[in-house]
Amino acid sequence: MRTFTPIFLLLILIGCVTQSEKDKDLLTERISRIENGLQPNLQIQGDSIPNYNIEARMKELGIPGVSIAVINGGQLEWAKGYGVADSSENRPVTTETMFLAGSISKPVAAIRTHQLAEEGVISLDSNVNKYLTSWKLPENEFTEKEKVTPRRILNHTAGLTVWGFPGYDKGDTIPSVSEVLDGQGNTDSVRVYKEPGESWMYSGGGYTIMQLMITDIERKSFPEIMQTHVLDPLGMTASTFKNPLPHQYHSIAATGYRVNGDEVEGKWPIYPEMAAAGLWTTPSQLILYAQEIQQIYQAQQDGLLKASTVSEMLTPGMNNHGLGPVVREHTFGHGGADEGFRADLVAWKENPVAIVIMVNSDNGSIIQEIKLSIAKEYGLLGIEPIKRVVQKQSVEELQRFTGKYNIPELGDVEIIVKDNGLEHLAPFAPEPIFLLPASDSTFFNKNNGEYLQFLQNGDSITGFRFYRFEATKIE
Repeated sequence: MRTFTPIFLLLILIGCVTQSEKDKDLLTERISRIENGLQPNLQIQGDSIPNYNIEARMKELGIPGVSIAVINGGQLEWAKGYGVADSSENRPVTTETMFLAGSISKPVAAIRTHQLAEEGVISLDSNVNKYLTSWKLPENEFTEKEKVTPRRILNHTAGLTVWGFPGYDKGDTIPSVSEVLDGQGNTDSVRVYKEPGESWMYSGGGYTIMQLMITDIERKSFPEIMQTHVLDPLGMTASTFKNPLPHQYHSIAATGYRVNGDEVEGKWPIYPEMAAAGLWTTPSQLILYAQEIQQIYQAQQDGLLKASTVSEMLTPGMNNHGLGPVVREHTFGHGGADEGFRADLVAWKENPVAIVIMVNSDNGSIIQEIKLSIAKEYGLLGIEPIKRVVQKQSVEELQRFTGKYNIPELGDVEIIVKDNGLEHLAPFAPEPIFLLPASDSTFFNKNNGEYLQFLQNGDSITGFRFYRFEATKIE
């Protein structure tokens, strides 16, 4: 039998400590490069590209707090908080600070629907009304041939209305889920407005129907069901779907802030639409969802869900939506936007790497800048800046587009020439939008790169398309 002298054992121990300290130093250097390597998401050819420090950038953008978690090699490599969770209390963001996850609630909630399908309790392709008992989705001319099914709810092809929810303030009367679905809250009723399966349209209303389906089947509260079957098994024991947020969490919950720095009424909104928008969690907790789905997918071994279920879930359908997450070429994940909060989760399908970033502000622009810095540091595919090229036009050429336009859903806007581009002025917009020419009749927003396409009839400009809106020229 081989024996080791005390001196030899001491040398081994010293070597281990030295390596451990070296690893810590390398990780510290890595985090520092990320923190000091933020770049703008929109990069215009010919312009110099600055590098930002994360805390200086937060101050510049008016973002009170940021929290980040990163998985590398399948394990949590680092997590860190920046700024304040509550400005009035000067309470710092820590890795235990809870944020609202917004629509990242959806893929987490989707797990329970997949579990019920695996258990044979539901079929993803049956009429959802088969499982609803406390309320029924009204049938109409659009559901004569095709039905709203759990599968179509999961991937937003059910043809349902109500894309999102604004939440409720402290002191408001909070409607029941069925009242939300019937338009008795602060949104329209959730109804079928086109044939299910025909096309894609994002619907938080659909996920609220899914929430009611789950509670009708299990006859328990949604937060209890999710805690027992999803959050606790994932290790997300310090997370909750409870809304309003119970008092026990108030001391570690981030306060939400508007772009102008004002607190959200009551410090944070309340969401009875829990499956769509109500998850309270931390990046270090939320990333456990990504870790589990990633491990099942990469190892093709059953876990909280079967490997076959996860493979189906991560198969992109219309508009890159899988059965819960958004699925792209290299990644899966979801973004989130609640009143006063923004969040993003990205996990790589082939690499054991994942990122969660959460902020307590309506301004989430720093999230993409942080993602770009992390992607560069780790050499990750699938996260790229928006790149635009300016095609210069003379003042005379720019004058063609000036005038007044009407957007039916919003009102009138005016477009004028400014500097080497156009300025889009609207009473309903918080500030003017500056547009630069990308081609003869296409311009882009200098803040975010989004395109505006002018419409023509012969030589005359008749209107424009911007985001999902279409305007008609009236003067």
